[in-house]
Amino acid sequence: MQERQYQKLIVWKEAHKLCKKAYEITKNFPPDERYGLKSQMRRSGYSVPMNIAEGNSKRTKKGKSQFLDIAVSSLEEFHYQRLLAFELGYVSKEQQDDLLDHIQRVGFLLHKLRLSLR
Repeated sequence: MQERQYQKLIVWKEAHKLCKKAYEITKNFPPDERYGLKSQMRRSGYSVPMNIAEGNSKRTKKGKSQFLDIAVSSLEEFHYQRLLAFELGYVSKEQQDDLLDHIQRVGFLLHKLRLSLR
């Protein structure tokens, strides 16, 4: 299978890893969170790499930037959800710290990519 252009981006690779972490961590959330925080964390988690991928297909800088802005917003949403999950006791301190490090890495890479489009 041929690799798509977006799959070559380091920021997409890191966002994809973060998405997979979201799925792994939320597996053990309480059953009553099935349609709540569990679902929200997964959706914001996959929104980041999906919007990077979709933005990469746009021909103009403005089009690309719009989707990167959405990715940044989803990352911020995930950032808060990580904190809430920790404070509710759904994730450990180590998991929370690992997610925070990864969120910061993806945020930095998104920032650099957005700057390159200006």
